[in-house]
Amino acid sequence: MKTISFLGAGLCCILLLSCSQWASGPLFDGNSLDKWATTGEVSLSNGAIVLSGPDARAILKGGRYKNFTLSLELRTTQGGKGAVRFHTDASLTKGYCVAINNDRDDPVWWKMSGSLVAVRNLTKSFVRENEWFTLDITVRGQAVTVGINGSPVVEYIEPSAPFRTGDHAAALLSEGTFALESEGEGTIEIKRINVETIDPKEAAAGIPAQLAEATDEQTDHIIRLHQEDFPVLDYHVHLKGGLTNEGAALQSRQTGINYAIAPNCGIGFPITDDAGVLNFLNEMRSEPFILAMQAEGREWIETFSPEVRDEFDYVFTDALTFTDGKGRRSRIWIAEETWIEDEQQYMDLIVDRICGVLQEPMDIYVNPCFLPPQMEDRYDEFWTEKRMNRFVDALAHSGKALEINARYKIPNQAIIQKAKAAGVKFTFGTNNAEAEVGKLEYCVRMKEACGLKAEDMYKPKIKI
Repeated sequence: MKTISFLGAGLCCILLLSCSQWASGPLFDGNSLDKWATTGEVSLSNGAIVLSGPDARAILKGGRYKNFTLSLELRTTQGGKGAVRFHTDASLTKGYCVAINNDRDDPVWWKMSGSLVAVRNLTKSFVRENEWFTLDITVRGQAVTVGINGSPVVEYIEPSAPFRTGDHAAALLSEGTFALESEGEGTIEIKRINVETIDPKEAAAGIPAQLAEATDEQTDHIIRLHQEDFPVLDYHVHLKGGLTNEGAALQSRQTGINYAIAPNCGIGFPITDDAGVLNFLNEMRSEPFILAMQAEGREWIETFSPEVRDEFDYVFTDALTFTDGKGRRSRIWIAEETWIEDEQQYMDLIVDRICGVLQEPMDIYVNPCFLPPQMEDRYDEFWTEKRMNRFVDALAHSGKALEINARYKIPNQAIIQKAKAAGVKFTFGTNNAEAEVGKLEYCVRMKEACGLKAEDMYKPKIKI
């Protein structure tokens, strides 16, 4: 009987320990770090955990969490960045990592706070340094959701066969503890950490439906970009064809492609003056998008003031509208407004006009090297070596970035390679006319063919 009693008590202790490890409630009470194993410079200050410098770590002791919502209230000081890990262990070699980084000047600008690192990296900074914000991480079955200040910024479903490179092979759902880590020169301050567990039966019941929705990562090119630490941003998205803010945000989260939303600004377009720009920006500042201006026509420089244009994260324009040699306003995507008497002379006119547009005060040249419908089937014939060299020289001298356009599949590989050799920066853009934005297939194909790296991509100014 004593032996049985002893075994029963031991089993009871094990069960109680297991329950405590999975329990909901505060993981930090503002007064003690007793629940956390720390290394590096970790301290308490004014009721907050403070992680300072590049090697500070705090790992929850004995945690075994699988399905949960983890909530933190935190801020970063200047240069402070790091991560929250979940489903990890004391070695920090397994599980997922959610980025903490509000430094808008960081050269690695595509892994801002809320990023599910290497799986759903985020290009928009939702908060600034020295601002308190909330970060919520939910794991329910195969689904991971990350929210900032109550709004979802990541919705990821881990498929049955996730694609992972060697460096990220252990970034998989399992179970484990939580960890906080600092990687920057500043500090991360956390004044509240709470966990709410989710019923495992409830979580398991939803897995079949989740897996049915999951992306096939074995054929998906977007997850590969995230895994290789490449910026995943469509710099040229329009709210057209019925696409709404909500629809764009959902589509972005589902595909893993960050969006820059660009209104058409110019005479005859939805936004025609400074007041219209400011109204648009005020409505969109809290949305999960980078905000760009598509400047239309050649009059845009006088139509919008420099101060208001500068409120966007960047400005882009194309050379599809210009005045031809006889003083006629041409919109060369419309055959009826494109008067071609001699194709070779008209091609020289197009190159002249492009080089002129490159002198305008914008950041990115888009819909690049576009040809009218009457000439587009002979693209490589018209873009001779001499014309390509003239264009690329003017582009490199201007300091403007070059869009690789998914809609029109332009420019060609030869132009991209010449631009890369000249040190030009690039962007990927859809220029969608429909609600279904697409997945940048041509851009990624050119990225692979031309060997583009993260450092070849244009960094938005992220002013908003």
